[in-house]
Parts: sequence; C-alpha cells; structure tokens
Amino acid sequence: MNAPVDPTTTSAWAELEAHRDAFAPDLRGWFAADPGRVERLTFRLADLHVDLSKNLVTDDILASLVRLAEQVGVADRFAQMLAGVHINTTEDRAVLHTALRRPADASPVLVVDGQHVDHDVHEVLDRIAAFADRVRSGQFTGVTGKRITTVANIGIGGSDLGPVMVYEALKPYADAGIEARFISNIDPTDLAQKTSGLDPETTLFIVASKTFTTLETLTNARLARDWLWQGLQASGAIGDDEQSRKDAVAHHFIAVSTALDKVAEFGIDTDNAFGFWDWVGGRYSVDSAIGTSLAIVLGPQNFTDFLAGFHAVDEHVASTPLERNVPVLMGLLNVWYSNLLGAQSHAVLPYSQLLHRFPAYLQQLTMESNGKSVRWDGSPVTTTTGEIFWGEPGTNGQHAFYQLIHQGTRLIPADFIAFADPAYPLEDGDRDVHGLFLANFLAQTKALAFGKTAEEVEAEGTTGALVAARTFPGNRPTTSIMGEALTPKVLGELIALYEHITFTQGVVWGINSFDQWGVELGKQLALQIAPAIEGDEAAIEAQDASTRALLDYYHQHRSGR
Repeated sequence: MNAPVDPTTTSAWAELEAHRDAFAPDLRGWFAADPGRVERLTFRLADLHVDLSKNLVTDDILASLVRLAEQVGVADRFAQMLAGVHINTTEDRAVLHTALRRPADASPVLVVDGQHVDHDVHEVLDRIAAFADRVRSGQFTGVTGKRITTVANIGIGGSDLGPVMVYEALKPYADAGIEARFISNIDPTDLAQKTSGLDPETTLFIVASKTFTTLETLTNARLARDWLWQGLQASGAIGDDEQSRKDAVAHHFIAVSTALDKVAEFGIDTDNAFGFWDWVGGRYSVDSAIGTSLAIVLGPQNFTDFLAGFHAVDEHVASTPLERNVPVLMGLLNVWYSNLLGAQSHAVLPYSQLLHRFPAYLQQLTMESNGKSVRWDGSPVTTTTGEIFWGEPGTNGQHAFYQLIHQGTRLIPADFIAFADPAYPLEDGDRDVHGLFLANFLAQTKALAFGKTAEEVEAEGTTGALVAARTFPGNRPTTSIMGEALTPKVLGELIALYEHITFTQGVVWGINSFDQWGVELGKQLALQIAPAIEGDEAAIEAQDASTRALLDYYHQHRSGR
C-alpha cells in the first residue's frame, strides 16, 4: 500500500497558497469580462447538468487544483479501489461498493481475494428481485395468507439512512400498494410510533444487520417480534404456542445479514436472508441488499435503474480526465474552500421536497468518511479535514437559515439541486407552481453570487443606516445541479456523485475514508454504563463524577422504576 502524499508538500499546494494570498473574488467582474465562463464551467454528468460557474475560482485556481489531484494520486487511488486493493487499511479490506452496481456482463470480470465479485453480487441481486416479485404479486403472504401491505425496515446508520432517503425520494414510483416504514432509534418511541396503526397480519419486517449483532437493531427486532406475536395472538390469528410463534416469524421477518446462524436462531428462514460483504461499508450500502425494502416497494426494475445511475457516474470518474471530471472537480473545490479559504461547513439545498432526507444522508456519507485526524498510514493529518454538511429543502430553508449564507460572516459553499419536471405538477390559477418554485432556486444562486451594492440599494430610495442592512456582498459560492426529473437512475447518479466527491477529498487529505472507529468508543461505554442505569452499585461507582450525578438524577426522576 502506497503511503499518502502530504498535500502541503506539493508544488500545487504552494500554487494554491499563492492564489489565496492574492485572492480578490469578483463574480460580477468575472462574469462581465468572460462571456465563456458559464459554458467552460458547465459539465454533463450522465443525466445531470452541473454548473460550477458561480464558484470562487479562476481558470488558474482550477488548474492548480487539478495539479493537486494529480500530485496526490487521486486517479491512481480510484483505480486501486475499483480493482479491489485493500485501501481500507485499518481493517485490511477492499472497498468495492462500486462493484455493487457493475452490470452482470461487465468485462473484465472482477475477482478479488479469490472471490468472483460480479457473480456473487448478481446472485444476491437476483434473489432479492425474485423475493420482491413474490411479495409484490401476493405470492409471499403473512401467516394468515393476507398480502403484505407494509414493509418495516429495522436498521441504523447506513442500514437506515440510505433506504429511508431513497424511499422518500422515489415515493412516486411505489406502485404495488406497499408502503415502507423505517425503525432505527433505540428510543422505544421510534418503534412504538412506526408500528402504530399497522396490521400485524400484513406487515413484513426486514432486520438489516450484517453481523446480526448491532445493539439497536437487534433490540428493536426483538421488540418488533414481541409486537407481532402479541398482535396476532390478540386477534386469534395464531395460538399461544411455540410452533405458532415460529411460523409467524418465518412469514413476517426476513434478514439482510451474512450471519445465517444468528438469523436462524432468531427464527428467520435463512432462505429469506440476503447478504453483503465486508468490503461494503454501511454508508455505501444502499445499493446492496440493504436496499431490499426498496426493491420490494419500488419494484426490481426501478432498483435496477437506480443501480445503473450509480454505475454511470462510476464510469465517468474512471474514464474522464481530471480537468473535466465532475466529482473530482467538486471535491477539489471543497478542498479549496475548507483548506485555503477557511470554510467549515457545506450546505446542500435540494429544491425538491422528495429529497428532504438527502442532506441527512450526506451527513453520514461525508462526515463519517472524512471526519479523521490521522492518515491511512497512522500519521497525523497535515491539514484540516472534513466539513459539516447540512441543509434543508428550498424554499423552507430560505425562511430559516439563508440569512446567514447571504449576509453572515462565514463562508458557506452551497450546492443547489433542482429538476425541470416535478413529480406532482400543479397550478395555482394559471400559474405553474413548479415554475415559481424554480424561480426561487435561480434567484437564490444569483443573489448569492452577485449580491446587491449600496448604490443599487440607494437607487431604490433607501437612505441612512438601512443602506448597509440591505446591501448583499455577493461572492457567496454555489454549485447548481439540475436534472430533467428525479427518477431512480438520476437519484443513483446524485448519490454516486457525492460518494466520489467524498473519495476525492479523502485522497487529498491522505485519510482512510472507509472506516469509522470514532463511533466505537461511545458504543463500548454504553455497554459498560448500562448496568449502572439498572442500579448496579459497582458500575455506578466506576463512573466519573458527572456521569454519577446524571445517573442519580435519572434514578430519582424515572417514574415507575
């Protein structure tokens, strides 16, 4: 495994520092002086139209960023990932989420560590499609013979954020009369609310845990199993005996897991268990068997189209020169903003209500991947790393936090996402509401880029102290991403775009974007503190003073305990 290149030692980094020291952003002036700027900085990425022209870069800055990518080896590292090199160094694993969306007849075939990856991936995909068809057609039923009308996915992290985001985004494609619900939080409120109003006879639970040991997921799975048994027994659908309960679980639970022994021990038919591999990280797994709920609700063909969108972007990254490689350029822009211009956060602002969970999905993808302070060889990083990703759909965000982006003191790069055709075209009188919606999309990026001068404010009749309050500085960077419509394929393209943006930044910083040791310590400590919660005096005494005081408050105020 090659050692990471310290980006700060490259000639390209020195060029970027020189650009920064002499930097005087002037989007108004740049646009006025350069009629070709928009065309030169607008790119096609599969079905996506990506306009980078309102970013705070010149051609010289972009050229230096591309040289940085060359000098740290972005393209070589990407090729290593595609080939199955163990670039996840701390776990000694390949990183092959891109293999989840390779066509069945891809050439050359992918064999990694003796595993015929293409064959194994498509064997699972074929099994998922066949099972999804059985559920959608009514061939697979609940224990009383009723059709399944609700799929409840039980998972957490990547086993939840991806499926729920995609389901919300593609609800218009849910055509089989089956809804999905998603249970993730160990807070019992989550399961209680998500099962409220459901009919046990028509509910199918999917327990998504690769090892079938995830604390939150297995706790919720057991609670869901109890809910199922109690509901079926209360209605007289099953008897109060072991065989009846076993049959109920076999008809109402499936698993996404490779731990078949634990799946069987829970009571799930292992024929209805769908696995994936240790080279698939949780936050990169929505296009694996973790998407089983999506294949059922949206249909196998839509899930196939979804995967095709990912693959189209994978192909773009693998085959496009860096200077026109959209995910690489966007990742490099993020490096420019965060490392050279001091930006600490990044807003993602979808002008599509269907994408209301997309920023939350990106939070895990980006911050779990790149929130690291050591490089892949164990040495300290030499730059700041990671960004705080956040956002809300427009126009809601306009009435909440856009004030800070427009006139605040912080630099906040923002990605705006929109579609030409809405899922639900409506008119208000003779006005196209979607057109009004997109007018806001266009207006916001224009206002952020070009602002409003004091002279323009005064020309409208404003005087005195109000002039400064109504002046907009502009030069606030944005990227505009548009598509014809939010289809399964386009959604796959969007997700893959951000996967590879994240990858690019990770390579520049020299970090392993595919482990997540930072989430482990708290989980371990929770297991140690659990006995203290239950009143174990020795466990209580083992805690620090603050934790003991909080435990004391809990014990004094927990009612009914």
